[in-house]
Amino acid sequence: MRIPSAKSMLLAILLIGPAAFGQSLSDWLGDLPRPKDYVQKRISSYDRTGANDDSRPIDPGQTLTLLDEKGPGEITHVWITIASGEKYHLKKLVLRMYWDGESDPSVEAPVGDFFGLGNGEYFMYESLPLQVGSAKALNSFFPMPFNKSARITVTNEGSRKVDAFYYNIDMRAYSHPFPPDTYYFHAEYRQCAPCQGWTNDWQSNGDKQVDGKKNLDGEGNYVFLEATGRGHFVGVTQSIFQNQDDWWGEGDDMIFVDGERLPSINGTGSEDYYLGAWGFDAGPTDYLLFGVPVKGDHVAGARWSVYRFHLDSPIPYTKSIRVTIEHGHANHRSDNFYSVAYWYQAEPHRKFPSLPPVDTRLPRIYPVGGPGNSSKF
Repeated sequence: MRIPSAKSMLLAILLIGPAAFGQSLSDWLGDLPRPKDYVQKRISSYDRTGANDDSRPIDPGQTLTLLDEKGPGEITHVWITIASGEKYHLKKLVLRMYWDGESDPSVEAPVGDFFGLGNGEYFMYESLPLQVGSAKALNSFFPMPFNKSARITVTNEGSRKVDAFYYNIDMRAYSHPFPPDTYYFHAEYRQCAPCQGWTNDWQSNGDKQVDGKKNLDGEGNYVFLEATGRGHFVGVTQSIFQNQDDWWGEGDDMIFVDGERLPSINGTGSEDYYLGAWGFDAGPTDYLLFGVPVKGDHVAGARWSVYRFHLDSPIPYTKSIRVTIEHGHANHRSDNFYSVAYWYQAEPHRKFPSLPPVDTRLPRIYPVGGPGNSSKF
């Protein structure tokens, strides 16, 4: 796997500029000589006795509060690492974030999915806002401002105790509120397990009945995000678990802004949306704004992970946004999709769909029929 160097990180910062990545870039290098108007704080799991027991256990069914702070403030970095003997604990631990006393979370996702590990397995990669380092170090650099309060929790929906949950959360405390037009960070988990293809009577993605199917309005598309209000969409991480043979990524991205009937943003294929080409045949990559850090084979049971961040040009909306992608051409395939969409918007936000039960979040083959899949599983 290619890891971008510190030099390439700096080059991207200089090319993309502060507007692409919020306040955090504006403080790097050029702004270092200038005075800062915040108090730096760290909220962590350190041992309050001064000894070295610097983690927290989480029993099954227990919710651990990582942060509960008054504002104004801004979270600039979240670091987490976990010691657990439970398989797929990344899918069974649920991360939630609440801003300014809201009752419905603005962030809700399995911990692994939030950091791009949507098939429940660890791997290393580096993007600008999210990174997984050695070993099993989960990092987020999304800026998360709040005016009144911020609360972050993790709930153990697994069957075994988490032996050690470590965290460091870096934040800035301000003496003045943010401007009224400041947007709040949001992240939402979705899945289709399995996606429901319109047919299983096909042998290859290029079959005439598949290739000639029309889809102009996104009917049946997989939905990354449906939001209402005013804000901008900044990216997505997606993991795929194939239920069928052949290439999963024949689907076009379609984004509908402010109630459009037809998408104003329409792509040419899944790997094209993720800024690759030709089925990612060259192998795994992880770049600053896009990548395919996990590349599987074209067979049932294969696992993939991809990401795309629109930090160079977030997609704004003034009333609503619907971000979708086809699962196969015109939605003919029936694979498992797991995703987290990331965006900023004014509150209040649209309430998220209920989080799927934990057993349905785990990657496995479903009996959908079609190539490589028996309907008699």
